[in-house]
Amino acid sequence: MDSPVPSPLKFGLLITLITSLLPACAREKYESPAYKVVESAGAFDIRDYPEMTLASTPMQKRGADGSFMKLFRFIQGRNDRSEKIAMTTPVLMTGTESGAMSFVVPKGVVARGVPSPSSPDVTLSTRPPARFAAYRFSGSGNPAQSGVAAGKLLAWAEARKLAVLGTPLFAYYNPPWTPGFMRRNEVLIRLAPASH
Repeated sequence: MDSPVPSPLKFGLLITLITSLLPACAREKYESPAYKVVESAGAFDIRDYPEMTLASTPMQKRGADGSFMKLFRFIQGRNDRSEKIAMTTPVLMTGTESGAMSFVVPKGVVARGVPSPSSPDVTLSTRPPARFAAYRFSGSGNPAQSGVAAGKLLAWAEARKLAVLGTPLFAYYNPPWTPGFMRRNEVLIRLAPASH
């Protein structure tokens, strides 16, 4: 038996649904760190990142401990100036399940002075400029998938004899309702400065 062919009306509705979802999945409206790509090899990059100010909170169990909402409340005005701060991308995590979660503070807010968080669970820190190796991947970015991506990045760095510092850092750019195939996820690891 032949499979039914979608009617033009159903096809039109599907296209309308997809195109209406695209803006909601877009990340271009959010500020992101302006890194410089030093070298690119497919899904792998070597990048120079500028100094960044981070708002961070401990993450005990990803997605189940309220860490995202602690940071979100800070940028929604739970700070000493009751100031709303624009959301940025990516959301950074130091582990796949536990560790720390961070938002990058927008450059304009840093320039005029970052308000102090009202919650003791949220801290501010400045990360100095640094060079990172990065691997970009799509999909849900769940802990297992992120762990596999970290393994690929570390193997790539080892094959290129790059000296790495610390542990992988995960970067997630999209809202949770974004379809997996449209998501931008990355894992990064800091590289040791080149010796001369």
